[in-house]
Amino acid sequence: MDLQLKDKVIVVTGGARGIGKGISQVLAREGAIAVIVSRTAAENLKTVHEIENNGGKAFQVEADLCKPESCEEAINAVLAKFGRIDGLVNNAGENDGVGLQSGNYEKFIISLHKNLIHYYLMAHYALPALIKSQGSILNITSKTADTGQGGTSAYAASNGGRNALTREWAVELLPHNIRVNAVVVAECWTPLYERWINTVENPEEKLQSIVQNIPLGKRMTTTEEIANMAVFLLSPLSSHTTGQITYVDGGYVHLDRSIT
Repeated sequence: MDLQLKDKVIVVTGGARGIGKGISQVLAREGAIAVIVSRTAAENLKTVHEIENNGGKAFQVEADLCKPESCEEAINAVLAKFGRIDGLVNNAGENDGVGLQSGNYEKFIISLHKNLIHYYLMAHYALPALIKSQGSILNITSKTADTGQGGTSAYAASNGGRNALTREWAVELLPHNIRVNAVVVAECWTPLYERWINTVENPEEKLQSIVQNIPLGKRMTTTEEIANMAVFLLSPLSSHTTGQITYVDGGYVHLDRSIT
């Protein structure tokens, strides 16, 4: 299926690893130019080279998105290179364990910058270009906004904010024909997930207990499965879809596990 993304310039924050890397790779496979924005140039370049070696197009911008000025600088760098932006994927962030008991004011605010505030800033600075291209925005969010997890107040609050911004922006940007959607991630195998699972007691046993609660196939979601949905929602083939919060989770959040 041709998703009609050839030569479209799509910015992907955190696009060098995990889910972001999967999205960058699928975008390039569909003929788009994946613009990876992340704080580690070496990882960015590694992903760019992998994409180029497979016949795709990619570009990278090194930026620490926790710093508001870096968000503006990143968008300006993309516009200086390409003169346009056709889509924005807000993806960067991490479940950093800033809880109600384990955190404090400073840690909570830092986590909001890491996980939510740059979503707003990247969209804000990219908006003039997106209005010109009638592009689209996709926010990657987490099940923690729906289910809670315990010990991760800041990350849960950030994901609630991501979901709310998805629908708020979808309304605000209707006059500009800019579509805004979200993909919710539950249990997806990424380097960050692997790092986390290895911090718990009996990681293999813990992983098996999680997998058994995933209704469809009793397995983790793959980054490619997240990416396939993300790229479809960015594409013109989803031309009448906006304000949607889509769960790519094997039924984890909404299906009754006692039945499945």
